[in-house]
Amino acid sequence: MKKHTEVYFNFMKYTYDNYGPTEHVPCEICGNKAVDIHHIYNRGMGGSKKVDVNQIQNLMALCRKDHVDYGDYPEYVDKLKEIHRLFVANRLKEIKSMGEKWNTVINSN
Repeated sequence: MKKHTEVYFNFMKYTYDNYGPTEHVPCEICGNKAVDIHHIYNRGMGGSKKVDVNQIQNLMALCRKDHVDYGDYPEYVDKLKEIHRLFVANRLKEIKSMGEKWNTVINSN
């Protein structure tokens, strides 16, 4: 597994094995199945100078269509960053909620 994919899956708490994700990983734009972990700032756009390209702030899951339509165009970077920021915030709420539910189950025994 590529480093940026591993960083994304670990941060977002998605499960995976040697073959890839073991659960549905949604495209951050449309919600369909994501097939790529996209670098918002890629090396060609000066990503290695602006931000560590493999940090979660620079990684987003995209389906093939959205990756082709929006992925490598500088004019979409700001919009992708905002979509990603909101997606991460919502995912962190989900993760927290899952943990609270799990703690309730454990503590009720």
